[in-house]
Amino acid sequence: MAEQHDSRILRTGPYPELTLTAVFVGYGLGILIAVSIGYASLRLGFSIEGSELAAILGFGILRGLLGRTSIVENNINQTIASAVNGASSGLMFTVPAIFILGHGDFNPVMMVFASIAGGILGIAFIIPLRKQMIDFERLTYPGGTAVATILKSPGAGIHKAQMLLLGIVLSAVVHLITQYKGLHDWDMGAWLHLPAYMNSVWYLSLMTVGVGFIAGRGGASFIVGGYVCYWFLAPILNQMDLIPAAQTFANPRADIPEYLRTVLFRPLGIGMLIGGAVTGILLALPLIVSAVRSMQSAAKLRTEHSKDEMPIHLLYAGIAGAAVLLFVTAIVSVPEIGIIRAAVMALLGTVWIWVAGVILSECIGRTNWSPLSGMTLIAVTILILVARQAGDAAAIVASIMVGAAACVAMSQATDLMQDLKTGYLVGASPKKQQIGQFLATWLGPIVVVSLIFVLHKAYGFAGEEGAGPRALPAPQGNVLAGMIKGILGGEVPVEKYAAGAGLGALLSASGIGGLGILVGLGFYLPFNIVLTYTIGTVLRVVVDWRKGVRFSEEVGIPVAAGLIVGEALVGVGFALFYVFRGIAS
Repeated sequence: MAEQHDSRILRTGPYPELTLTAVFVGYGLGILIAVSIGYASLRLGFSIEGSELAAILGFGILRGLLGRTSIVENNINQTIASAVNGASSGLMFTVPAIFILGHGDFNPVMMVFASIAGGILGIAFIIPLRKQMIDFERLTYPGGTAVATILKSPGAGIHKAQMLLLGIVLSAVVHLITQYKGLHDWDMGAWLHLPAYMNSVWYLSLMTVGVGFIAGRGGASFIVGGYVCYWFLAPILNQMDLIPAAQTFANPRADIPEYLRTVLFRPLGIGMLIGGAVTGILLALPLIVSAVRSMQSAAKLRTEHSKDEMPIHLLYAGIAGAAVLLFVTAIVSVPEIGIIRAAVMALLGTVWIWVAGVILSECIGRTNWSPLSGMTLIAVTILILVARQAGDAAAIVASIMVGAAACVAMSQATDLMQDLKTGYLVGASPKKQQIGQFLATWLGPIVVVSLIFVLHKAYGFAGEEGAGPRALPAPQGNVLAGMIKGILGGEVPVEKYAAGAGLGALLSASGIGGLGILVGLGFYLPFNIVLTYTIGTVLRVVVDWRKGVRFSEEVGIPVAAGLIVGEALVGVGFALFYVFRGIAS
């Protein structure tokens, strides 16, 4: 039975499920995870799934501290927490582009409302497909299956929570020391007397090691991209006398690698990201056809809409209300767009959310890989072509705002389907999970938009005018900014973008999901991050070999997740300190 302090409206069945405890613990963990993964996204350019982390932490709180043993209650907790985190990738991939393009005076409140509208649309559009994709087609959803395994192993869940806490403490202490002492990098190249162009500076970051460990062999492509740039192409360029002489730089060990990255490797990387993402979508065409058939099948089943789902008329109302909210935020935040363009953008954004949400849910259900960044690039391209006649500034802000809403919607749709698969495997109520997802949709955009402003104020983003040495790389934001510059006729290295796009397309056409994107990130990101990431990836391979995959899953991955959370919290804490110190002075 549910405890007395939980509302009667929330009680369900013999086991507590949608309880106030699960909701508020989910809110707390969702904020923690969104801050951590959002910060990591701005550093590394990609996001990780938050459901497994929420399930592990949920066991530690619900079972370890509160003595609550209901698996389905913890399932609601992780559903809500991962829904809060769903805004992190959507906004971290898009909003920094506005700052990078020099239009950081946009209305953050309208951005929050647009993102909430997008989240509601993504959830409402995908719910009618649950029965088709999960009950009938029985798509695998590997991520959702992994979370179900954790929920079914309460003893293992408590142990994983302890390991995760250990990782948090270790990473927080190390990052606190490095921040306080200013020890951000270690130049191994100077110690070994390597040429400056080989760039052997290591980023001192346990978070980066943790992300590499979680990725494991899947991160090898990312690593290869970085090593090809600095330990293969750079020596060739030097032999061909295509690198300026060292004496032309004030600080060769720092300036030559930065010259290579900004002039050559970063434009190629941006092109590879775009080419890889678009090719990934083209390769997903069979899944797109399958998704369309799923929509058609689901439409036939609507008359048999069961009590397992939220009432369809409420979903229709949510879709209509969210679409109107999207229109209102566009016209209020950027009046120059005009009513007609704002309406067209809201309509296109709504349709794209519907189509792309289904496509991505189908992709992630079969392969556990989602071309989210590619779908977002396409969405913003379409939107900016509609808005460009209103002027560059208005077009940029309006298109990114609606594009961010679409990205949040796609993230929420795929997250909900993953969670519904978990619920299917542990015997949860789909309707209550859907309610939980809606209950969390409003919180994520508030947290993440606030975080973006704090981090921008404290560090800035690479690529924007006046960015300092502490600027966060924001890789996906820079890709989006570069694409927008190209559309609006700015000065961009078109030849390098085109060459990178071709290479990214070829790599993605290899059949390895996301290969062009991962290698492109290796080209784009500073090599000091790639070097440290290598440690985590190699460590995972060695641990799998020497200790076994089960040890990695039960000990290594929870500790690695803790390394991400610990460093991110300290990084955000220092950002808040810098901001408040600046206000006080």
